[in-house]
Amino acid sequence: MVIFFKDLFGYHRHFNQEILELLQTHEGEISKRSIPLISHIINAHQIWNSRILGDESFGVSDVHTLTECAKYDQTNYLNSLDILDDRDLDERIAYKNSKGNSYENSIQEMLFQVVNHTTHHRGQIISDLRASGITPPVTDYIWYKR
Repeated sequence: MVIFFKDLFGYHRHFNQEILELLQTHEGEISKRSIPLISHIINAHQIWNSRILGDESFGVSDVHTLTECAKYDQTNYLNSLDILDDRDLDERIAYKNSKGNSYENSIQEMLFQVVNHTTHHRGQIISDLRASGITPPVTDYIWYKR
């Protein structure tokens, strides 16, 4: 499972970076929600990593520049790899969500949340790009594996 998660995080990093480059190229043409959405993807990944690692976290709705997003995305990726190398996926982590409610989940569940959440919101950005007349890359997992 660790190898599979590493592959998924590599996939997401690859296409997050590709989308970020496209957003930077077309910054004057993109939807007003694209930068907050990509920031939210980055924030959520950082928040879940920080819950596992016991670090300070971003706010869920913090907005970053596209350059900052690219940097934070790389940091998130490396932190996730460290988690996968150093921690047991079945380990349970107690944490509070952004509303202050207490929960407990396994690291595996938390990391899968990152994967699923990223796919969802990147799809929204891709839809916005198309609506703005910008051709997005094909980001299907199978394309990445080819």
